[in-house]
Amino acid sequence: MEVEQLKLQQAVSQPATRPRLAGGIDWFGWVVVLSLGVALFAAFILAPTERLQGNVQRIFYFHVALAYLAYVSFGIVFITSILYLVKRDLKYDIWARSSAEIGVVFTTLVLATGMIWGRQVWGAFWSWDPKLTTTLILWLVYVVYLMLRGYAGRDHRGAAFGAVVGIIGALDIPIIHFSVVWWRSLHPGPTVIVAGGPAMPPTMIVTMLIAIFAFTLLYIYLMR
Repeated sequence: MEVEQLKLQQAVSQPATRPRLAGGIDWFGWVVVLSLGVALFAAFILAPTERLQGNVQRIFYFHVALAYLAYVSFGIVFITSILYLVKRDLKYDIWARSSAEIGVVFTTLVLATGMIWGRQVWGAFWSWDPKLTTTLILWLVYVVYLMLRGYAGRDHRGAAFGAVVGIIGALDIPIIHFSVVWWRSLHPGPTVIVAGGPAMPPTMIVTMLIAIFAFTLLYIYLMR
C-alpha cells in the first residue's frame, strides 16, 4: 500500500511532458488556440445568419461543441472508473478525476450558453425543460463527485467511492440525448443525423464540425 501511494504521489507531482518547439514553445497549445480562432471565424463569418433567430443562433456552434465534449469527458470517467474497479490501478482514478473536472467546466459553459440563447429565443433564462433539467442533474452529480474525491482522499477507498458515482452519473448522458424524443421539449429534435439528410445548410454543418474539432483539441490539451 505504501509503495502504491508513493508511486501515485510521484505521478501527481511530475507534470506531463508536452511537445515543444525550439525555445520551449508549447506548439500543441498554439494549435489549440489557432483552432479555436478558426472556430470563431467560422461561427461569425463563414456561417450564415439564421433567418428567424438572427445572430444569437451563432451560440449554437459552441453550445453543441461544449455539450459533445461534456459527453466525451464523462464518458471517459465512465470507462476509466470501470477500469479502476476491475484492475484497482490508481492511474485510472487519476484519468477519471481529471476528465470529470474538465467535464464539469464544459457542462457549466453548456448551461451558461444555453441560458443566454434561451433568453433570446424562449424569453426566459431557464425553464424546466427535460433536456435542461437532465443536464443540470448531470452537472450536480459530477460536482458531488469532485467534492467526494476532494474529501475522500486519493487512496483506494476514495477512488472506489468516486468510481461508483462516476459510473452512475454517466448513465444520465443517454437520457439527456434522447430526452427531446421521449418527452415534449423546447429543444429541437435531431437536425444533422436524420432521415432524408441534414436539416441545416452545409456551411452550418461545417462550422459545427470545426467547433467540435477545436474543443476536442482543447479537451486533449487539458487532459495532458
